[in-house]
Amino acid sequence: MIRSAVLAHGLIRVQPEDFVVEEIPLYEPSGTGDHLYVRFRKRNKNTFDVVRDLAKLWGVAARDIGVAGMKDKIAVTEQTISVPGKVGKERALETQLEDVTILSAELHGNKLRTGHLKGNRFDIVVRDIDIAHEAAIDAAIARIREHGIPNYYGEQRFGHGGGNVARALRWLKGEDGRAPRDQRERKLLVSALQSEIFNGVLRAREEDGTWNQVLEGDVARKEDSGGLFVSEDEATDNARAARAEISPTGPMFGPKMPKPRGKPLELEERIQAGILGDGFPFAKAADYGEGARRTLRFFATEMQSQWEGENSGNPPHLRLRFVLPKGAYATTVLGSFLDLGRREKDEDVELPSDAVSAS
Repeated sequence: MIRSAVLAHGLIRVQPEDFVVEEIPLYEPSGTGDHLYVRFRKRNKNTFDVVRDLAKLWGVAARDIGVAGMKDKIAVTEQTISVPGKVGKERALETQLEDVTILSAELHGNKLRTGHLKGNRFDIVVRDIDIAHEAAIDAAIARIREHGIPNYYGEQRFGHGGGNVARALRWLKGEDGRAPRDQRERKLLVSALQSEIFNGVLRAREEDGTWNQVLEGDVARKEDSGGLFVSEDEATDNARAARAEISPTGPMFGPKMPKPRGKPLELEERIQAGILGDGFPFAKAADYGEGARRTLRFFATEMQSQWEGENSGNPPHLRLRFVLPKGAYATTVLGSFLDLGRREKDEDVELPSDAVSAS
């Protein structure tokens, strides 16, 4: 198996400044329109809280504020939201909010939607890590650059104690009679089921060594354009996968999800049936998740690492910088070769923004 082994233990998020995230916009605001794109930096706050507080200050409904992606709480993060243009550029720029700095405000024609981002740039410090592992960590990073990283959904997707999958099944199958009142919560629960199936497929592909290979019948994704196609020439497409031109994808079930063929389809259907069981109401779930494909691997670009603080009198720490596409987790990158701990608990819940659409 090509995936890196866990090499050392380290701590992340010892302080918010150890986890810095910069959202990379999908596009820049045009300067005209009915929506105001507000760029801000926050410290030790989750995105939901900032949106709620700004909505109250500006006298707008929180539902009218557009968010491209959620950002970690125990961190220093920068991102853009859209608000109704009536808020006004000058008012937005003059806003004072504890642990939030407004960086810019510019008009645009449309509201930001979930997933309207190119990716995220990370600057992360890992503390309490033994510098004796430096050579092995460098080798693991080199393997990551070449082969990518298994694209598992992280624990954020499954709720406290992983209970969202069971909750979703009880709700959709009518076993407890209580539907979540909030539309966003319903989407989160359906996405937890989709994610559980995807992780199961990826785990099986890791076990048989095909997580970074394209098999005949796979739905593959082009890394440059994002286009999807069904592989009909395994040898040719697997060579393209080795060159990081294309990657295999896994299922996010729903009526608009392109299906693979042959053995990849058999595997996906077997794992889906094992998780959803008999009589699953796919039509009901489709109201909260249309279906898509997600790559089984992702690539971290611009990856750099350096050891700092060797002469400070304190244990040295490892600083990692890299860029990830939307929907990829920084903790997945680190966890592929490090045993991670935290001195604080991250309470954020990530919205389902990261599947590869069929279009």
